[in-house]
Amino acid sequence: MKLLITATSLCLALAAATATASEPTEKDAIAMVERGVALVKSKGKDEMIKRINAKDPDYVQGSLYIDMRDAKTGIVLAHPINQSIVGKDLTDVPDATGKKYRREIIELAARSNKGWVDYHYKNPTSGKIEPKTTYIQLVDGVVLEAGIYKK
Repeated sequence: MKLLITATSLCLALAAATATASEPTEKDAIAMVERGVALVKSKGKDEMIKRINAKDPDYVQGSLYIDMRDAKTGIVLAHPINQSIVGKDLTDVPDATGKKYRREIIELAARSNKGWVDYHYKNPTSGKIEPKTTYIQLVDGVVLEAGIYKK
């Protein structure tokens, strides 16, 4: 019986470690945005839009994905999960807590070129509104964004 309890505990610990290891990290979000920046610099914005829309696995990995907006107008140029917002200016539409995080993204890009913005957004994996932090970087007049959900 003691062996069974020990084996069960070990299996549960391994399952928890595996689940935690598969959650994207801030490092993963930065790496994804940096891949996107490199693509925009080498092949242009149109190619980045194509890759996002095609859900290229370099730019869409479960709850971690990259999207792109125009740095001046705030118009969403590409979004792999919510296509209905592409072409729209949602700059002043707040999140569930009232925060105008998209405006903050544009202002941060203009001021610092890159950084982190916190807000609440619908997690495509859980379907629930959850706290999220997004890494953004300005490149060639667009802002590339990739975020992770906080647990």
